[in-house]
Amino acid sequence: MHLSWSLGFISRFLTARKPTQTRLAWQVPAELDTSVDICVCTFRRGSIADTLRSLAALRLPDGMTVRVIVADNDETDEARGRIEALGRENGLDVLYVHAPARNISTARNAALDTAVAPWIAILDDDEVASPDWLANLLEVQRTTRADVVLGPAIARYAPDVPRWIRAGDFHSAHPVVAGGAIRTGYTSNVLFARTSPALEGRRFDVALGRSGGEDTAFFHDAFNAGARIASAPAAAVFEDVTGPRATVNWLVRRRFRAGQSHGLLLETRGLSRAGRLKQIVIASGKASVCAAAAVACFWSTRRLAFWSLRAAMHAGVVSRLFGMRKLAIYGGDEAIA
Repeated sequence: MHLSWSLGFISRFLTARKPTQTRLAWQVPAELDTSVDICVCTFRRGSIADTLRSLAALRLPDGMTVRVIVADNDETDEARGRIEALGRENGLDVLYVHAPARNISTARNAALDTAVAPWIAILDDDEVASPDWLANLLEVQRTTRADVVLGPAIARYAPDVPRWIRAGDFHSAHPVVAGGAIRTGYTSNVLFARTSPALEGRRFDVALGRSGGEDTAFFHDAFNAGARIASAPAAAVFEDVTGPRATVNWLVRRRFRAGQSHGLLLETRGLSRAGRLKQIVIASGKASVCAAAAVACFWSTRRLAFWSLRAAMHAGVVSRLFGMRKLAIYGGDEAIA
């Protein structure tokens, strides 16, 4: 799951750029109420069973049909039988796609290559959808005529998760409005129009498929190509946070990686040597301020964590601008990203 205030930081950067927002001639597909492909990428996660069960329980508008495309990123297709059986048991039209690369972008692209419906929805294999999730995404699209609609991805914390993590809610993600618009997005809860000119044929960058940030770049580029992004607050999905994710180490790695993704977006502006140095100085200064704020808040674990994680994110920006290798969070032997 992606991190809402990290996206907020990235979005504030994006407001400094004035992308061309020429509206493109695009008609809403006539099949709006009839067909959606729901894409779920997976890698050795048993939790996908709960994901599929939640999709089987969706309350759909009259006449609508959905197909679930499961793109498996493991080297072998060992999970095929289990996933297809889950589809049959739950009355779902499930299509298993084997995308062996240990690269999340490869799996996402395989799902997009397979999709044929006018609308594509995406959620993660460790999330469960609320019963009206898809209906709410589509309703917001109808009222806004947006190319992309984002819903909230809400963390549900186990009782044994440290109190400061629960209080800080560091795992939930919400769309961020910056400069009057949502300028980027995430794949933990999204619906978009496959045939929109800003999205048709667009694919995730495989160079970001192990470090993450591929979805931020995908929707940022779509926005710059003219896509309108809207928010559907009622279209919630939920993720249970337990185990390795409920640790300082996991949070620091994710924030550091988010900073590296921001550094990558800075680089897309074609920074000169002087411009790069300026951004390094700015990010270093912010990291120092956040570190100082963390020390000043030593009496509050939640605030100490908040400022420490912001410092880690700014440090990630600096590392990327200095050319440090991107931190890999996908492709390991265990699915903990």
